[in-house]
Amino acid sequence: MQKIPRTPVPATFVFQSTLGPITLAASDQGLCGVWFDGQKHQPDTSAWTPDASHPVLRQAAEQLAEYFSKRRRLFDLPLDFNRGTRFQQVVWRALLDITPGATTTYGALARRIDQPLAVRAVAAAIGRNPISIVVPCHRVLGAGGALTGYAGGLDRKAALLQLERTV
Repeated sequence: MQKIPRTPVPATFVFQSTLGPITLAASDQGLCGVWFDGQKHQPDTSAWTPDASHPVLRQAAEQLAEYFSKRRRLFDLPLDFNRGTRFQQVVWRALLDITPGATTTYGALARRIDQPLAVRAVAAAIGRNPISIVVPCHRVLGAGGALTGYAGGLDRKAALLQLERTV
């Protein structure tokens, strides 16, 4: 893999998806952000460096284009979770184990990380997932399979789940 250029602040690129514009961000360590326009908890990226030539951002855009055109199910990108707490990082890494096209619940994910009483904390960490789609928080449902809680909007969550079911 190419060496990632050193940037003092994350580099950004806006990817145009079928679900609207998505801001991508990459740090020295890897992809650190994938946010839909208007997504909850999206940081102010105005001081970050736009860089369409950044290798991680180019790879992310290519892989997202393949994902939205149903030619990719899994992402192969370096990820940077350093902006999260240790607990958030554990939750975000656990999301990577959810098979494309499958779903789980907040409670099941809490049990999977050996924190069965921390369902609300798990849900809060999932809500703060900075790398939407690539770290598939959209695959987590409420108790009984209810379509709940997606910072990018429930319509987008439903669309992502439907996209994955048809691949």
